[in-house]
Amino acid sequence: MNRWFAPIQMAHLVAAHFKEVSRQPAVFFWGIIFPILISLGLGLAFTQQTEVDRQIAIIDKAEPGDAHVKSGQLASFLETRATRISSERGTDARYQLTLSEEHLGTTRFVFIKTTWPQALKLLKRGRISLIMTEENRNIRYHFDPANPEAQITYLKLSKVLSGEAPGDAGLSKNVEPLTVQGSRYIDFLIPGLISMGIMMSCMWGISYGMIEKRSKKMLRRMVATPMRKSHFLLALMVVRIAMNVIEAGLLFLFAWIAFDIVIQGSLAALFVIFMAGNIAFGGIAILTSSHTANTEIGNGLINAVVLPMSVLSGIFFSYHNFPDWSLPVIEKLPLTLLADGIRSIFIEGAGFAETAGPSVLLFAIGIFFFSLGLRVFKWH
Repeated sequence: MNRWFAPIQMAHLVAAHFKEVSRQPAVFFWGIIFPILISLGLGLAFTQQTEVDRQIAIIDKAEPGDAHVKSGQLASFLETRATRISSERGTDARYQLTLSEEHLGTTRFVFIKTTWPQALKLLKRGRISLIMTEENRNIRYHFDPANPEAQITYLKLSKVLSGEAPGDAGLSKNVEPLTVQGSRYIDFLIPGLISMGIMMSCMWGISYGMIEKRSKKMLRRMVATPMRKSHFLLALMVVRIAMNVIEAGLLFLFAWIAFDIVIQGSLAALFVIFMAGNIAFGGIAILTSSHTANTEIGNGLINAVVLPMSVLSGIFFSYHNFPDWSLPVIEKLPLTLLADGIRSIFIEGAGFAETAGPSVLLFAIGIFFFSLGLRVFKWH
């Protein structure tokens, strides 16, 4: 009892926690199947886009009091360059123009003749990003300048309408395809999903599980046993790390088979920063759940930790889209350190030299929060 570390006691605790986790089928769904489904959906949506559809509204039907008149150039353009297609509900006339470019792929424009109110409704629903009108033989483009998709649609269409032939829009004549390994969206996404999986697994698996045990008076029973508090908490972290290894390994295996994902950098450095991330979030989870016995308060505490980092840390898109003044703070968040480190090994070929700093910082965060959590932890 007086020994600072009792390996037999620790082994029994790990085995008990592992049996408890393995008897919950939901753990395997949320930890293994759900991340794979996310990677499959986003990977198919953003990686295999060999053809792009863009819908454009053309204001051609004048409303009472509307200044717009039936188009001249636009009507001629649609009749001579595009092909009329059947509309969804037989209400608005639709035309299609396919633009094939050697390097930029195929873009299929679908023009919808409609009214201003209907066009605005389609815009708000995200079905179109650009509206075209014609006044006094001048074609006008209406779109949100902050919308990149609308900007690309405008650039391509303006080239076509200025007289350049489809298939030779002049947009790709100076384009050299850049297809280096690790430049796809799925290459960016998978390391982020692995990092977020570590955070979610630790925060919900350790924190919520412990709060729930405390609320059901189960932790109180353990006070009478000759068990060290540190052993109990360390065993929780060991089991969670083992689960995270399995979950991350299966996610990578799926990404390797489905999307040909590869690890370009050092496997040893990947192991170190992976363990550092587990210890960091394990420590944070211990502190988060160290005191409360109320599951509703526990939910709030866990969400207060995971939600900001899930949004800010560049899991699904680059955090460099946020204002410059916020970047120094975002870059120091534990999830950002972990995601950036794993991502640099996956797609940039990084090794120990590049990931040593984030790994040391994550280890320090984990040790600090674990020590603090151990100090304030209560059984009931």
